[in-house]
Amino acid sequence: MDDAFFMKKALEAAKRALAEGEFPVGCVVTYQGEIIAAGSRKNTKRDFTNELDHAEMVALKRLAKLRQDTDTSKATIFCTMEPCLMCLGAIILSGIRQIVFAYEDVMGGGTTCDLTKLPPLYANSRISITPNVLRAESLALLKTYFSDPANSYWQGSLLAGYTLSQ
Repeated sequence: MDDAFFMKKALEAAKRALAEGEFPVGCVVTYQGEIIAAGSRKNTKRDFTNELDHAEMVALKRLAKLRQDTDTSKATIFCTMEPCLMCLGAIILSGIRQIVFAYEDVMGGGTTCDLTKLPPLYANSRISITPNVLRAESLALLKTYFSDPANSYWQGSLLAGYTLSQ
């Protein structure tokens, strides 16, 4: 199984989020060739959004509950959108050292940060980042979301404009 196989699973989670009226981002965590945790974006369709329920955070919470004995340094996280700074920090703290994502977050993506300029806990982390895996598929979901005026989350934002211009 390759990166595209697992990204398709993350895209399935993003499609479920979109079907529920949520921002279409999905995530899976793999270990030894198996999906051990998954999540999708939650709480974006109400008047008060919860910025803690990103797909990565949901998956990491599930990972913490399911597998205490997992060597997370050998796990990979697949995200349909580039992790933000909050999620990147949580991924690093969880011990995951491989991030694969589909679509760049021009507004809030954290993977281009120079970790060496951060405190040692982060600066000493060695993370492998693979971008653009099934990018077009993730872009299509985000375009669908931003094209629907009923979806108010991040409407009119830099991310929405960038996405819709492609």
